[in-house]
Amino acid sequence: MTHPALTDLRRPRLLVNAARFALEDYNRTVMLPRLLHLLRLPAPGHALEALIETEAEVNATRLTGSATYSIPEHIALLAALLAEAHICDATARITAQNPLERPADAA
Repeated sequence: MTHPALTDLRRPRLLVNAARFALEDYNRTVMLPRLLHLLRLPAPGHALEALIETEAEVNATRLTGSATYSIPEHIALLAALLAEAHICDATARITAQNPLERPADAA
């Protein structure tokens, strides 16, 4: 159950491979506030939406050839995006496997 925006995401292979490598060091508590310029840690679904928007902006900067484009920032954003997508998928799977049970006394 991957986010629809991620299934159509097309980025250079080297950038994606670097992001996958960076997943090993991903720490959402540290990375998300820095990447999204937030003071509080967002819920995984909200983080994923914000990361998709931010990454699209950074990718647009890459495509224009702007001097403000940062490869390390783009790699970190893609790594965070991949990690948050995994978290959302895992949460959805757990929820689907363990639906809330109705109490026995509820009729």
